Amino acid sequence: MSTKAKIMQAVKVWIVIYPSITLFNVLFGSHLANLPLLMKTLVLTVVLVPWMVFIGLPLVNKIQQKISQHGKPQ
Repeated sequence: MSTKAKIMQAVKVWIVIYPSITLFNVLFGSHLANLPLLMKTLVLTVVLVPWMVFIGLPLVNKIQQKISQHGKPQ
């Protein structure tokens, strides 16, 4: 994988994970506030890793493909 491809992958992961973590904390932060840190981290990762792998990143990849194809002549 080239450096450019690695940078693009990192950006796509960030585009999905940052708003996902923020929304998760807004919706469930008060419910998880009394849990120990390790338990909060476990709950967060159990929910967000599958979201990233099966929904978030594939969606971002589709959007990226549509954007890159939009500029190409048909």
